[in-house]
Amino acid sequence: MRLLWVTLGLLSLGLGIIGIAVPLLPTVPFVLLAAFCFARSSERLHNWLLTHPRFGPVIEDWNQNGAISPRIKRISTLSILAVFGISLVMGLRPVILIVQAITLGCVTVFIWTRPNG
Repeated sequence: MRLLWVTLGLLSLGLGIIGIAVPLLPTVPFVLLAAFCFARSSERLHNWLLTHPRFGPVIEDWNQNGAISPRIKRISTLSILAVFGISLVMGLRPVILIVQAITLGCVTVFIWTRPNG
């Protein structure tokens, strides 16, 4: 079972790292998932992630307060708007746009109702 958790953690961390360079791929949720997986499989990887200078503070903010930093909130909102804008430009069917707008709107509300990190 530990091997499964380590594999999921490494996959999540990899997607999170890719998300640093790819604006539409979220980094923070994948890093949080990696921390969750590593906590169940590898104390060494979990401690490394918690003490990492870039990822550690984000994980600590979330673990202690359920908080998201204002900078991350702004970046997330811009990414959400970009995704919806691309969908509009692509001319997706109205039903898809409505479902997407509702889903992305709920995600945006969730992000902005979290405490600031």
